[in-house]
Amino acid sequence: MLSVVIPVYNEEANIQPLYEQLKPVLAGLGEHEILFIEDGSTDRTYEHIVALHENDSAVRCIRMRRNFGQTPALLAGFNAAAGDVVVTMDGDLQNDPVDIPRLLDELDGRDVVSGWRRDRRDTLGKRLSSRFSNWLARRLTGLPLHDFGCTLKAYRQECLEDLELYGEMHRYIPAVLAWRGFRVGEATVRHHERERGQTKYGFTRLFRGLFDLITFKFWSGFSTRPLHFFGAVGLLLFAAGFIVDLYLVLLKLLYGEELADRPLLLLGVLLMVVGLQIFISGFLAEIMVRSYYLAQSDKMYSIREILE
Repeated sequence: MLSVVIPVYNEEANIQPLYEQLKPVLAGLGEHEILFIEDGSTDRTYEHIVALHENDSAVRCIRMRRNFGQTPALLAGFNAAAGDVVVTMDGDLQNDPVDIPRLLDELDGRDVVSGWRRDRRDTLGKRLSSRFSNWLARRLTGLPLHDFGCTLKAYRQECLEDLELYGEMHRYIPAVLAWRGFRVGEATVRHHERERGQTKYGFTRLFRGLFDLITFKFWSGFSTRPLHFFGAVGLLLFAAGFIVDLYLVLLKLLYGEELADRPLLLLGVLLMVVGLQIFISGFLAEIMVRSYYLAQSDKMYSIREILE
């Protein structure tokens, strides 16, 4: 059973052409469903999906109350998908359904296969910003994918169980799953220019994705040991302040210099106080995290297989 999850927002002109391209490909793959996530569109997107559903029972739709964004839409699709394998794709016809069998072939021996739009058909600004964000994502996540932002991906259903997403984390789902121990691969896919409708991409999404990437890096590295981060920062600041004030004390004792009018004295004291506060914050966070994981001890790991 194959589920194709497609989040759509104001794509009325693309629904019917997408279905006409997608259906012949899926017909050759056996049992399937096409699950549209209608994310609060203000045009006739939903009416076009309803028309498809009336003629094809394999077409399903989840209609959101308002526009929540791509990450909540994908999460709703994951939770509702009935297939053993879930394929996600955009609804703007820039992803090519012909690539779905290739993703499924690459899924053999893997849990996730992410599409790579090697020959991307977008504006120069999009390509440059995407190249930077992908380079940064590779550095921070340690996952050697070329194209984190490509929606065309294939997942085994077991990967998506208990998956928690927020913000603009949909582009980093493979990194989240790799951190949980699943096997992630990549396959080159086609990419077409947008012919109908308007793009939903903007530089604000780039910055939101960047902040979510930083959050993921912190969470993956220090979620179970926050004191290692806050403690290191706090001790570093405290040590810097201590060295500054020790230097001033030596000047006072050895050379009798006045310290009251030195801004450096206040800076040293401030560094020590701030460093101590950050260290205490990390200690309190450590207590909270340990209490949480003790209460959720059965969810601290993910078992792939049990040999009995």
